[in-house]
Amino acid sequence: MASIRKVDTKPELVVRRRAHALGFRFRLHRRDLPGTPDLVFPGRKKAIFVHGCFWHQHGCGRGQKLPSVRAEYWGPKLRRNVERDAAAEAALLLLGWQLLVVWECECQDSTGLSERLRRFLVNT
Repeated sequence: MASIRKVDTKPELVVRRRAHALGFRFRLHRRDLPGTPDLVFPGRKKAIFVHGCFWHQHGCGRGQKLPSVRAEYWGPKLRRNVERDAAAEAALLLLGWQLLVVWECECQDSTGLSERLRRFLVNT
């Protein structure tokens, strides 16, 4: 478990490279915001979360697979992650921020990801 990274994961680096290539500048991991978003665009009041499919229980194949060993530990832990995500998103919305969640599996399609980022960041 010690080798699991909290920041600078491969999907996060992909999203950062795409956003930067599109000409957008951002701040990383603002701890003063609920949920510590991965990318923050303060002037636009927009934030991006990059979620791992397994850890945040996405609906794709990776997110649906649960460990068979120590299920009594992993089930509640993963549910708490989902609950914490929902609370952080709700708190950010109450503060007037706009959010985008990018899932690990979505980082495979670079063209689609770039277009999605552009649409989110350009529109007010």
